[in-house]
Amino acid sequence: MHQTRADAGTPTDAPGNPAGTAPGTDSGTMAAAERWFLDHGLPYFVDDVRARVAGGLRRPRLVGVAVVAVLLAAVAGAITLPLSDRYVAASAALTTLGVVVAGYALATLRVWLWLRWATGKTFSSLGLMVPLVARALPMLMLFITFLFINAEVWQVAARLSGGVMWAAVLGFAAAAVGFLLFKLPEEVDSFTEQLDPDGIESACAGTPFAAWSAQVGRAADVSVPSRLERANLVLVLLASQAVQVLLLSVAVFAFFLGFGVVAIPDEVATSWVGVEPTRAVGALTWELVRVSVFLAAFSGLYFAVYAVTDETYRRQFFTGITDDLGKALSTRCAYRAVRDHAHAQADG
Repeated sequence: MHQTRADAGTPTDAPGNPAGTAPGTDSGTMAAAERWFLDHGLPYFVDDVRARVAGGLRRPRLVGVAVVAVLLAAVAGAITLPLSDRYVAASAALTTLGVVVAGYALATLRVWLWLRWATGKTFSSLGLMVPLVARALPMLMLFITFLFINAEVWQVAARLSGGVMWAAVLGFAAAAVGFLLFKLPEEVDSFTEQLDPDGIESACAGTPFAAWSAQVGRAADVSVPSRLERANLVLVLLASQAVQVLLLSVAVFAFFLGFGVVAIPDEVATSWVGVEPTRAVGALTWELVRVSVFLAAFSGLYFAVYAVTDETYRRQFFTGITDDLGKALSTRCAYRAVRDHAHAQADG
């Protein structure tokens, strides 16, 4: 894929005059434009940030992080194994591995910027999400509720140790993320192919890039996003979808906790699992909690698949998200036109 010179980062020539600014563009305008990218979860669109992230993704750094993560995971598993069983030890090792990788991603890859935007976007769209969830839930709840009142499901879930249950939840989450990562790049590619100079100028209206959009004068000026920029767009979509799935899973979990307390008395639960239910908090039992967690995790996987395959859902909910993606790609073209024009002047 074609990459512009911006992937290498851009130094500054002098205070108040960053390298890469076009004639008539001051440092304050450039700073406001780059702040707009950061506020909209697009840190990899900013040259200096992308250069630092690219440094964090170099092979020696990644190998070092992987070695530390594996060593800490092994220590966590070794400490946990004598205190519990091998399933809990394996879950502790996997969790430690994930925490180390997530910590590195948050600190070095600026993950928190697009997570913050995706969370804010989702919560601001809750009014739209309610009818969409109402569309997705009926068939899901019909199937899941049938499982909830199934004795075999209770027997299986009640006998799962905490480590096995956590591993199952991680498995459902990994499957959902894998499916989304397979499908979401198609959304980004479709918008990249639709870019044109006229659309870019209208999309940049009301942003710090409005004055620059006229510099994207020909279709040939519409540059293709670099790998990191494309990854940023996909990850923003992924984070937004993940927050939605998490909210839905929590709602399903709360529903089954309440439904189980009301509809499943201890005598029925005892006949299903073969032992007296273990009290957790108040009227809640650990058996009920395990069944609710298992079914909520499965519901999250279902919703993740449904969200990117159901055409009606995609039209209704993804409209807002994809409009933001179109604006992001358009503002990037204006930003790149200004930066590349300055590079050309400096080289000439």
